[in-house]
Amino acid sequence: MTVQPAKAIAAFPVPKPRDKHAHVIRTDSEAIEIAHDVAAILAEGAAERDRERKLPYAEMDLLSDRGLLAITVPKEFGGAGVATGTLAEVIAIISAADGSIGQIPQNHFFMLEGLRLQGSPEQKQFFYKAVLAGERLGNALSEIGTKTAQDHATRITRDGDGFRLNGRKFYSTGALFAHWIAVIANNDDGKSTLAIVPRETEGITIIDDWSGFGQRTTGSGTTILDNVAVHPFSVVPFHLLFETPSSMGPHAQIMHAAVDQGIARGAFTEAVRFVRQYTRPWKESGLEHGYEDPHIISDIGEVKIRLDAADALLGRAARFVDEATANPTAETVAAASIAVASAKVAATEVSLLAGSKLIELGGSRSTLAEFNLDRYWRNARTHTVHDPVRWKYRVIGNYWLNGINPPRHGAI
Repeated sequence: MTVQPAKAIAAFPVPKPRDKHAHVIRTDSEAIEIAHDVAAILAEGAAERDRERKLPYAEMDLLSDRGLLAITVPKEFGGAGVATGTLAEVIAIISAADGSIGQIPQNHFFMLEGLRLQGSPEQKQFFYKAVLAGERLGNALSEIGTKTAQDHATRITRDGDGFRLNGRKFYSTGALFAHWIAVIANNDDGKSTLAIVPRETEGITIIDDWSGFGQRTTGSGTTILDNVAVHPFSVVPFHLLFETPSSMGPHAQIMHAAVDQGIARGAFTEAVRFVRQYTRPWKESGLEHGYEDPHIISDIGEVKIRLDAADALLGRAARFVDEATANPTAETVAAASIAVASAKVAATEVSLLAGSKLIELGGSRSTLAEFNLDRYWRNARTHTVHDPVRWKYRVIGNYWLNGINPPRHGAI
């Protein structure tokens, strides 16, 4: 793509303001309470949205309007500044109702954390105010065709007083529903840079071409950046987030774990309901009801034990992340990363188990399209391949056996 001549950028371009202001959540307990209220609404249409791939524009507005997408805004900027455990629990609650919607805000919160760590006071004031009003940040991070998922061919180059973005992104979760697009690109020095640009900026094209068999309504398709003008105010040195110890990596990963944990909770709840309502006993059992089958009872018990264990690991990991946030050293960040990796392993395995057992224990009737119960396993399998659990086992083992800290990046 050819870079056009420089154009003066007189003022920071902002999107049109929302026609209504969001509720501002003030406490952790209020965040949990509202998450449960919103989840009850989301659950009602989750099966239909997945089956017909209805993108959740109205549902994302609901999350914004109720204040759930601003809960990590620090208290000094008017937000609740909730604990990591509260953030993880909110994501899990929403994901239990609808795994796709639970994933959409992940990179929104990821970018808010990046601003907290590397944003200027003026950037924090501006973007936190926008988020408190109900505006959302979408993701244009990963690409297809690079050597690894962490490599970027997208470039941000100097253009007079500003910059220009050129590139092509995929897995753009949340971009379709966003007011701002957060783009990762390499600058003229080859350094990873974050640019947060208004969704309506000329040159941004978002294509709804996500075809994954799970997480079908996340809108995780293509974002094309064709000579997009970038005001200097919107640029953040992303590479600095991982050059020194910070909570950025474990903060990102605990949200992944929370999505999987929520999907597992939803699948387990549905399994109990379906078995009690529909499952018939095997003819040789001599039982009156499927829920009296000792094998089914045993399997339900196993899933619940693993679910509770994963919940405990998620809560434990959140405490480690809070410690690393308050006191970011090589030791606290490594400990947080390992604790979160353990939680992610447990959540991955129980989400796949619960989704599979839901179908197995439900019997043939559970495979009918009218119930769409396979969405739990499809969502879990799709989301859990974001980063391989097999590498987490290795990193955890190396930490405890050989005292080797994990690498600092967003994928551990």
